Amino acid sequence: MRKYALFLITIITFVCCDVRRKDKVADGMTTMAEMAAQATTTVQIIDSLYNFGTVTDGEKVAYNFRFKNSGNKPLIITNTTASCGCTVPEKPEKPILAGETAFIKVVFNSKGKTGHNEKTITVTSNANPAFPTLLLKGEVTPAK
Repeated sequence: MRKYALFLITIITFVCCDVRRKDKVADGMTTMAEMAAQATTTVQIIDSLYNFGTVTDGEKVAYNFRFKNSGNKPLIITNTTASCGCTVPEKPEKPILAGETAFIKVVFNSKGKTGHNEKTITVTSNANPAFPTLLLKGEVTPAK
């Protein structure tokens, strides 16, 4: 009977320690989001539109939209989304310090997208005014 009680206490201890660890990780994420909301900065967009011209169906187009943190606080990009699953944006993982230039890499897969295409990229950050929408556009011709 003592073995079972000791075994049960050991399991409960491990479970409790694991829960506390997860709480600390979650608190760390909340703190980062709160920091982003409180410490606003400004951003200067260098490239907000990229016209890739004409590509053949199936080609991939990659482009780096450049921007500069023109404020005096770190710029934290929390999320980037595209208007279509065929377009994948990649955000910087680290904060962009004041005065630094960085980029958001975007890859557009033209497979099955013939004709005129316009894809928007939405950026969520601590910039005030908000980060403007980025636009990728061009023509996709059918493969021969």
